[in-house]
Amino acid sequence: MDSYKKRLTNMIWRSMAESIVLCLAVLTFIVYMLYTAKFITPPETWAQGIKIGAMLVGGSIILGAAYGYWSSNRTTRRLELLMETMQMLEIGSISRSTLPPLGEDEIGRLGEQLGRILKKWEEQVASLQRLSNNNAQLAEKARVSAIIEERQRLARELHDAVSQQLFAISMTATAALRTLDKDFGKAQRQIHLIEEMSSVAQSEMRALLLHLRPVHLEGKQLSEGLIRLLQELKAKVPMDIIWELDDEIALSKGIEDHLFRIVQEAMSNALRHSKATRLELRMQQKAGWVRLLIRDNGVGFDLDEEKQTSYGLSTMRERVNEVGGSLQLVTAPGSGTRIEIRVPIMTEGEEA
Repeated sequence: MDSYKKRLTNMIWRSMAESIVLCLAVLTFIVYMLYTAKFITPPETWAQGIKIGAMLVGGSIILGAAYGYWSSNRTTRRLELLMETMQMLEIGSISRSTLPPLGEDEIGRLGEQLGRILKKWEEQVASLQRLSNNNAQLAEKARVSAIIEERQRLARELHDAVSQQLFAISMTATAALRTLDKDFGKAQRQIHLIEEMSSVAQSEMRALLLHLRPVHLEGKQLSEGLIRLLQELKAKVPMDIIWELDDEIALSKGIEDHLFRIVQEAMSNALRHSKATRLELRMQQKAGWVRLLIRDNGVGFDLDEEKQTSYGLSTMRERVNEVGGSLQLVTAPGSGTRIEIRVPIMTEGEEA
């Protein structure tokens, strides 16, 4: 928003400068025509000429600057309304993105067109959220099938990750026993390697146990399910976990299920990859939208690398898109990871 205001300020200065140049040009033309027609005569002294010229030039500058400011300020005020509306759209706050009439000129017609776009956007978001709610109801009917698929997925991950790490620990321990008497230094390095591999395996197991949480909230509100999940994780994981959740948030079942699964995925990623010692979760309701913030102080990662696929970002983005929200990810190597999600809340009248 600051950059927008800076551009509008530059527009005002540019308009004032152009008006001053125009006034000076008009003044020069008028003086030349009057002098040619001999309606005016040259001043008698240089001092008198400089005084008259300074008065005319100063008056032209003041008049041009005043007119330029007045003319551009009327335009920039209306442009600020357009920019504020676009900014509210960008962060997903549709209910606050309303435009008053902006006149009958080009800017006014642009405002009318933007208003029509806002209306269509509201209808699309409401349709997405209704579809998400219907999907949640269908998912409830297919709960048994989902549980079976979840068990199969966990079995594959146990085989691919934890079982292989346990096998590697076993092989390394055998090698350490054989080399303990022959090369104590090498055996000591192998024991340290066993310690590191067991720590990785433990993190993988904690992440998998986190996914053993119910796929759905089982009738609980989102805040209740998240608090229970966080309390269990805090009791099992040596990590500083803090949360701040608004208990009065009322969302449809489809949105709650998606946000719950997004938090599960983000916390699983923090346990597996981030090496974080602090995890923060905040959920607040603003005017017309809900904000979910997940932040850790881990190692972070490079967004341009393929490693981001291991963080399940594509799944998170798909879930956010299904409820008409927006996802912002901020991370860098050594700087932790910050995920901010905004979802507009549609009223019953808007959904209908």
